[in-house]
Amino acid sequence: MPSLFRFLTIVAALGAIAYGVILGLANFVEPTPRDMTVTVHPDKFLKK
Repeated sequence: MPSLFRFLTIVAALGAIAYGVILGLANFVEPTPRDMTVTVHPDKFLKK
């Protein structure tokens, strides 16, 4: 059983580190806004 507890502890620690990295990226990294243009052809509006 000690190896199971050690495995679960390592998995929990890696999960906590990943969660912390994602949380840090979400809160401290600001995306740069930019304009986006999409061309829609008139064929898309015609019903078949």
